[in-house]
Amino acid sequence: MLKKFFIAYALINCLFMHNVQAKSESKEAADQISTYELLNIFGEVMDRTKSSYVEEVTDKKLIEASLNGMLTALDPHSSYLNEEDFKYMNEQTQGKFGGLGIEITMDNSVVKIISPIDDTPAARAGLKAGDYITDIDGESVIGQSLNEVVSKLRGKVGTKVKITVRRLNEKPFDVTLRRDEIKVQSVKHELKNDDILYVRISAFNDDIDKDIEKAVSEAQKKLKNKLSGIVIDVRNNPGGLLDQAIKVSDLFLEQGEIVSTRSRNEEDTVKYSATPGDIAGNLPIVVMINEGSASASEIVAGALQDHHRAIILGQKSFGKGSVQTVIPLRNNAAMRLTTARYYTPSGRSIQAKGIEPDVAVKQAKIEEINTYDLNLSEADLKGALKNEQAKDSPKDKSAQKNKNDKDDDQQDYQLIRALDLVKSLYIYSNNDNNLVHKKAEESNNKKEK
Repeated sequence: MLKKFFIAYALINCLFMHNVQAKSESKEAADQISTYELLNIFGEVMDRTKSSYVEEVTDKKLIEASLNGMLTALDPHSSYLNEEDFKYMNEQTQGKFGGLGIEITMDNSVVKIISPIDDTPAARAGLKAGDYITDIDGESVIGQSLNEVVSKLRGKVGTKVKITVRRLNEKPFDVTLRRDEIKVQSVKHELKNDDILYVRISAFNDDIDKDIEKAVSEAQKKLKNKLSGIVIDVRNNPGGLLDQAIKVSDLFLEQGEIVSTRSRNEEDTVKYSATPGDIAGNLPIVVMINEGSASASEIVAGALQDHHRAIILGQKSFGKGSVQTVIPLRNNAAMRLTTARYYTPSGRSIQAKGIEPDVAVKQAKIEEINTYDLNLSEADLKGALKNEQAKDSPKDKSAQKNKNDKDDDQQDYQLIRALDLVKSLYIYSNNDNNLVHKKAEESNNKKEK
């Protein structure tokens, strides 16, 4: 009886497995038929368009538009690059190209500015991160692909282009820009308040890690190792090369993960880790971000924030946490495909969330209140004793230069806050170290007694 039961069970099981296999094969066959049907429809649409469209259109234009439409339908950062687009992209990463100097993306079929690049026509015209471009030379670009918009913005150096801009809480306005050869100086640096190194990174292009390392070395040498701290400014930095974001983060980290990329296949996860050595010698660091800080900028900010190596100051970043792989194709074309997401060392996804600053500071305007010299001090009182230690310090050219620099800085409220924060951290750290040394000395003295 038991034997018959097992034989019956085995037969039922075989029939069940055969049925499942048959259904699976049937589904695969149905999917294959569906794909062939859709490709036939594609061919039919293309033929009808060529024969019946109001104007004559080439196969090249139709096929390239189809390829680009297929990729851009997936997300705003995937796209097809024809030979011209691919060449332009390579020029951008090398820090030299022609155009207006803006990084753009698509937001619900509308062109959105991620950020203007420093010292370019767009930056000089006052365009801002978050602005929308609705028209180019009087023609609406709403609903057009990103590549189509880029091709309209580009042109011969010296030619002009008029764009219509929509900005939050403002009426639409037109801006006429003269196209220029964009030479991006990705890293600028100077000493602020005599002892704080300010490093401005406008894009993550080739070899900027070397420029930053050189800037820190020169500042330490000039100040005879009395540097108080560093402000790293990646506001309105649209990103760039992943390897440069990793190398810049590594400059200030001793160990640990910098960033990880995770695709849909778990086995393809890649983790990038820091190597020993902090070029700043554990000095205080403040990283400035805003809504125009994207991609590589967010990787650096996220890594230094998670390792408690820097204070992040400013406004929430853009939130581009996806990885694009550029895959070369035949005929010097390529495709840019989103293949993974970025994660900070603590496992946070940057995508559509961005980096939240530790200290939230919106940009503001500072105005000095004129007291008309009515503030009195001890020195103003009749018969006040003089300070026997006071010395008159002659005003020199360097003092005047510092005054001018400070006047310029007064226009940037976020930078003022960042410099104050670095100085405060430096003073606190020094006082804390001095207290530790003092207690250690007292302890040693007691032991000797």
